[in-house]
Amino acid sequence: MDLTKLNLKQAKEGLKKKDFSSVDLTKAFLQRIKEVEPKIAAFVTVAEKEALEMAKRADGLIANGQDLPLLGVPISIKDNFSTQGIKTTASSKVLDSYIPPYDATVVSKLKDAGIVLLGKTNMDAWAHGSSTETSDYGSTKNPWNIGFLPGGSSGGAAASVAGDEVIFGIGSETAGSIRQPASWCGVVGLKPTYGRVSRYGVIAMGSSLDCPGPITKSVEDAAIILEILAGKDHFDATTSPRQTEKYSIDLNKSIRGLKIGISDDYFEGVDTQIVASVKNALKVLEGMGAEIVHIKLFEPKYAIAVYTIIQRAEVSSNLARYDGIRFGNNREAFGEEAKRRIMFGTYALSAGYYDQFYNKASKVRTVIIEDFKKAFQKVDVIIAPTSPSTALPLGSSKNHPMFGEMADVLVEPSSIAGLPGINVPCGFSKEGLPIGMQIIGSQFSESKILNVAYQYEQATDWKEQKPKL
Repeated sequence: MDLTKLNLKQAKEGLKKKDFSSVDLTKAFLQRIKEVEPKIAAFVTVAEKEALEMAKRADGLIANGQDLPLLGVPISIKDNFSTQGIKTTASSKVLDSYIPPYDATVVSKLKDAGIVLLGKTNMDAWAHGSSTETSDYGSTKNPWNIGFLPGGSSGGAAASVAGDEVIFGIGSETAGSIRQPASWCGVVGLKPTYGRVSRYGVIAMGSSLDCPGPITKSVEDAAIILEILAGKDHFDATTSPRQTEKYSIDLNKSIRGLKIGISDDYFEGVDTQIVASVKNALKVLEGMGAEIVHIKLFEPKYAIAVYTIIQRAEVSSNLARYDGIRFGNNREAFGEEAKRRIMFGTYALSAGYYDQFYNKASKVRTVIIEDFKKAFQKVDVIIAPTSPSTALPLGSSKNHPMFGEMADVLVEPSSIAGLPGINVPCGFSKEGLPIGMQIIGSQFSESKILNVAYQYEQATDWKEQKPKL
């Protein structure tokens, strides 16, 4: 049995039945990492010693009859989550030697659930980008074709899952950074409602947008992980006090009578192969009893200006703390993209321009939120392509300052509105690159989008296909 091919549910069952130990599982993944990392470079830090210690501890607990939700399961975490005692860089040389004295809330919850942390994954530096090419540690490659990009900013997390280096990964999304790399790498990526999962201990990029979430091999795995991560956190005032749900319970619920909204504007300018795959997926869902409803949403392109102004403004504020005095290297270590965003954001917030740019962008953001609210009065979920293209060749983001905004144009509106969304694989291009579709729900409707995604996943076999590394 190739242990690295297991998803979360399969790994848990095998550990429970004692078909293998957590140490066996961890060693298999560490060996896999050694074999494929020279090709895909998904990790910034591999924590081999710490992982084996955690695996031994897990085996001891299992032997004593303990049954934690993720006990003994090897995973990766994006390198912008603080991990106590393990280097955290946000893929920037500014933090090249930074070792956090504490864990992010997401990390604490995962540790309490019993995980084995294999390491920290590569990302666009400070999460600035949608390619993982702005990383100060070199670009991650797409496991399906190492001449292509994995997407970003959670490109390393998505590649580590697609490349079977881990059972699942944890990423973060500000405007597509979970769903877009999940789409390009052919895996499941769940972006929860803003405030559903704590941001405490996550190196901030856009504070009013950032959302941690899972990147997985199956929809069920994503639902199980969200059950662990979701909830109010007294360290993060933006987390919702709303009751969390058992997201994995309703996955098998029939979608007969469910109204799926589609907006033509989300299909314009999109690669024809992607359009065909998503429309075929809609036919599958229609065959299961769902009803397709044509709706009109604001054109996604309007979200680009709103996101660019708000995100840059928040970046300039958040990166001001990295002055080289308290921790980290000095500001000369910032990369070109970080400097560009700091300058843009500072300008947008400056006297005389605040009303012209930031204030106006905030007002349009409210209009986008209201537009989605009206749409969800007519439909239960909205389905669209996740990205306008499949994975692009290495180097595509170079000298393109707006590359990320264009790559994320179809996911930016829902991120701006704080909505939950999930990417699920729905096909492959003639070049053999994965195609993903996104399912968007109203705020706190994670159970609904997971249900639709699971029903589609069970009716197709895309998740069974693996890259040949």
